[in-house]
Amino acid sequence: MKKQIVFVMTDTTRKDMLGCYGNKKMHTPNLDRLAAEGIRFENAYTAQPVCGPSRSAIFTGTFPHTNGMVTNCIAMGDNVKTIGQRLSDNGIHCGYIGKWHLDGSDYFGNGRCPEGWDEEYWYDMRRYLDELPAKDRVRSRSSDTAFDEDMTADFTYAHRCSNRAVDFIDKYKDEDFLLVVSYDEPHGPCLCPPPYNSMYQGFRFDDNPNYEDDLTNKPLMQRLWAGDAIKSSADEINKPSRQLSLFLGCNSFVDHEIGRVLDKVREELPDAMVIYTSDHGDMLGNHKLQMKNAAAYKEIANVPLIIKGGEKGKVVEAVSSHIDLAPTILEYMGVAVPECLEGRSILSQIYDTDKEINDVVFTEFTRYEVDHDGFGGLQMMRAAISKRFKLVIHLLDTDEFYDMEKDPYEVNNLINDESYARERDKLHDALLEHMNDTRDLYRGYQWSCRTWRKDKNPLWANDGYTRQRLNEEYEPRQLDYDTGLEMTEAVRKKTTKDEKN
Repeated sequence: MKKQIVFVMTDTTRKDMLGCYGNKKMHTPNLDRLAAEGIRFENAYTAQPVCGPSRSAIFTGTFPHTNGMVTNCIAMGDNVKTIGQRLSDNGIHCGYIGKWHLDGSDYFGNGRCPEGWDEEYWYDMRRYLDELPAKDRVRSRSSDTAFDEDMTADFTYAHRCSNRAVDFIDKYKDEDFLLVVSYDEPHGPCLCPPPYNSMYQGFRFDDNPNYEDDLTNKPLMQRLWAGDAIKSSADEINKPSRQLSLFLGCNSFVDHEIGRVLDKVREELPDAMVIYTSDHGDMLGNHKLQMKNAAAYKEIANVPLIIKGGEKGKVVEAVSSHIDLAPTILEYMGVAVPECLEGRSILSQIYDTDKEINDVVFTEFTRYEVDHDGFGGLQMMRAAISKRFKLVIHLLDTDEFYDMEKDPYEVNNLINDESYARERDKLHDALLEHMNDTRDLYRGYQWSCRTWRKDKNPLWANDGYTRQRLNEEYEPRQLDYDTGLEMTEAVRKKTTKDEKN
């Protein structure tokens, strides 16, 4: 049997923007059908709720703090390899069609195909814009264009991506391959033709308690982020708007375009694995916040994840993470998973949904974008999340802890509630261990010594270990500083010169 994966991705899709996740007001028949044919993950989390950093984790299997893309418009390190590079080096054809956002350039990319991916099908947003005359480039960045009389699907990035994906499948259906189809939609400017541009007029989300969250006992950053909306009522925030209508219409439009690709997969590749996810969500007024930033609220961090290729019609409640997708793809393709990857394969869980791979997953934030002075600037956040509890450490601000079973809308911050100290500190210990294990560039005693953690004391040596990069391929093994010889242990207790004497 051929080893074929079609990886479909959208930008800024919340779980509750898909009918299969329980919101029957959403028109997403194609992704809903995919969920019925495969597995829907209820508690999947992005590694960072920002476009570029999220994608860096998905396509390298390493966290943003490891691969270097800690914010938008910063390139990954030269020694960081994508799954495209790893698979193509093992004889597996890889195509990437759509938004990339990993080259350190602007939002659209630099138009150059990176190593490991098929040049013929490379189609980042720069290449899309290069196809358009100047007038149409400007039109492509304006929401008003969705209402032009001559607006058709052909004009959109999504439609052109789908065309290329269908062509790729036709051409390579008899080969092993990984095909990524990465839509920019429904991200703004939300271009979509009729009837999608008006099908959600008058729509509002169902009420829930977090529209009334006044952010008391929450980080100062969140109150600054909310701005004047912090004084607004739930009715003032959760109301119909042209912007929301167009955003959700574009979401249904991209589902239609995804359907074109999925129909082709069913016709030509019935045994292929299909993976669908989104890089992050959007607050859309929940907690009186908009867009995304240094938070781990479910609206932006708890992403949709659907996988077809194992069990059918199942739901996985255990926590999962984008960081696990790269090792899963490698294992499925029969390629050894390198030790430097920081997730773990969930392939066995896809075949048997009773298995639990993770009991805790992690998400992070450093800043929104290097090009922007605003959006809070530097916001150092690390979060540890289990099925029931969520701990969020804001290095320069107030921390958060939620019991998501009793408080599913994450309104009541329990960080100082000592009745939860055991579960809170357990997640805290897991987070600190994770930061050490992944050689988090920003780790240190500051993450450990929080006001609510009385048993932690600041130490100059922190945990006292040297932790070098494991690199069993693509680069020479790192050397031991004290001997100049190849290291025998990547993680070892650090000793001082005096201790050796």
